Amino acid sequence: MNHLLVEIQSYPYRQRTFLRNIRIMSAGLLIFFALSGCDSRQTKEGDLSKRASVDKPAKDSADHDADILYFGFDVCSSPQEDAKQYLPFLEYLQQATGLRIELRFTPKNSSMVDELCGGKFHFGAIGADTYLQAQARCDVVPLVRGLDSEGRAEYQSMIIVAPDSPLQSLDELRGKTFAFGSVTSTQGHLIPRIVLAEMGISLDDLAGYEFTGSHQKCASAVAAGQFDAGGMQDILALRLVGSGLIRILHTSEFYPSSGIVASRNVHQDVRQKIKRALIDFKPTGEHADGLYHWDRTEMASGFGPAGDLDYADLREWSIKFGLLEISAEGEAP
Repeated sequence: MNHLLVEIQSYPYRQRTFLRNIRIMSAGLLIFFALSGCDSRQTKEGDLSKRASVDKPAKDSADHDADILYFGFDVCSSPQEDAKQYLPFLEYLQQATGLRIELRFTPKNSSMVDELCGGKFHFGAIGADTYLQAQARCDVVPLVRGLDSEGRAEYQSMIIVAPDSPLQSLDELRGKTFAFGSVTSTQGHLIPRIVLAEMGISLDDLAGYEFTGSHQKCASAVAAGQFDAGGMQDILALRLVGSGLIRILHTSEFYPSSGIVASRNVHQDVRQKIKRALIDFKPTGEHADGLYHWDRTEMASGFGPAGDLDYADLREWSIKFGLLEISAEGEAP
């Protein structure tokens, strides 16, 4: 051990690299433990493999009473953590509707939009950006939007920095590095892009940027000092601030929250049955028993009705950023 310390002290570059790697690993572990609660209701890994379908395709939805309806989701924390939250919720939906519903992961080399538009998912819990892409491509039907702990069907994005970062304002981000979440994330990409654009900062004005793939990975990268700043969802960001892992540099305006959509191929009667059950869902009341950390989701208080016009402002920004294709007539295809 003494030999190792002497070698590190003898090589400043190795020392800096060693300490940087330790910081990265420490940040990742701290955020992992901040996200993972010891809860007797946690679903074991074996349970997930039995109850969540990964690779078998959904059947044609012509005979709805006989078919399994597949439910997918945009990853928020991690696939495993999100699945633990959705499985008890889907049990409620099955009991409330009498329909057979199964959780399904998005396969590698695919996306929520691909799965919804390809008929593999019948329903999906998705953010506004994914909705806009899917609606433009295959006309998915918005059913509900999530209500936060205060009953609002809106959410915000947080621009975060490490606790010891010298950055104090948005205008200091010019020439700095920036971490986004998933490229299809509303809170982890689209809204942070809007925040930067309103400050006159484009992607070209940054020293560099990267899509980390999730809010959790974005937070880990910023906390570890791999990026100067990042953009992520409000609920997780506030929890990590409370743990001293990150600091909020800026909070965005409110935008339409994540919601649940249905494939256009799902029969209208089935869509309406699911929608009624979603609006009747009381996660803080009669349906709270058995839920797993539902208060950490973007639907902490349940759901309210949703419509396409809710997303008009975000659609305009998506087109402006070149994230949403437009037809020759000037409308999203």
